[in-house]
Amino acid sequence: MTIKRSLRVAVPALALAATAGLIGGAALPERQAPRAMNFLLMGTDGRDTITAAEKNKFHAGGIACGCTDVLMLVHVSARRDRVSVVSLPRDSLAQIPAHRDPVTGKNVPLHPAKINAAYEEGGPELALATVESMTGMEIDSYLQVDFRRFMDTVEQVGGVEVCTARRLDDPATKLSLAPGTYRLNGGQSLQYVRSRKVDTSADLGRIQRQHRFLVAALRGLQADGRLTDPDAMGRVVRTLLGSGRVEQGFAALDLLELAAELNRVPASATEFTTVPVAGFNPDLPGIGSTLKWDRDKAARMFDDLRRDQPLVAPGTDPRPQDPPGFAPAPAVRGSALACA
Repeated sequence: MTIKRSLRVAVPALALAATAGLIGGAALPERQAPRAMNFLLMGTDGRDTITAAEKNKFHAGGIACGCTDVLMLVHVSARRDRVSVVSLPRDSLAQIPAHRDPVTGKNVPLHPAKINAAYEEGGPELALATVESMTGMEIDSYLQVDFRRFMDTVEQVGGVEVCTARRLDDPATKLSLAPGTYRLNGGQSLQYVRSRKVDTSADLGRIQRQHRFLVAALRGLQADGRLTDPDAMGRVVRTLLGSGRVEQGFAALDLLELAAELNRVPASATEFTTVPVAGFNPDLPGIGSTLKWDRDKAARMFDDLRRDQPLVAPGTDPRPQDPPGFAPAPAVRGSALACA
């Protein structure tokens, strides 16, 4: 399977949180921004490049499945004045497109699986094809970030400041934060964005914290002028992209250019949401429990993005529910997720 993914653009916040540095910027001249752009941010569970001491300290051990723990569809408006982020829960039921197995060379027919298994079966290209088939969106490129690059990128920018209005305790990652504001280093940030046993919101709560982290990352990058500093941002981008052994959908120049172009997008012009879900599907043999998307609501949301329309109605400022409930919630502005 070959999919053309060639563009001279990128997503700022992709540059941070890990996978996360996303967001930022000044409007492009019209000739440079003919259309909106879509990117897939993939946080993989690869942890073979972090040390045994780091795994122990930040409770990041376990056996990697070679899957995507994080999938975010990022839409950058044609005018570069709005960024919309839609998270796709990793346990969503998907139909993996027919493809050729990269190891055996055998043809694999269309089949059901959790959405995070697409990466395991066929790498980033199959992950993109799966998301495209489920959303109807044309995805221009992607960025994949493992534990090592996430941690190192956060360290490169001096940490990320997060806040919480309630206590966060996770028995698996050992995250433990009392209400307050904290500057997290790379390992602590990994604990924060991985935690999904804080409460009964599970993966939906984890997704909301990932959104908060991205907003905080953007705020920090904008505040210190890093997005428009070629030298400083160049170091961040090189750390984020890694050694080159991992395939990426972006070149360093792509990320640098878009970081500078989007530097003035305020948090209020960013939007965050999770694809609407309608409950659980019946357990499937070999797959287990999966989330069922609310097809009608999801279709309307992706149609808005295809038409380059905002997900948050102009003049409104919905507030996030914390912890989030299972029922579909409206998209919120990044400013509603930011620390006061």
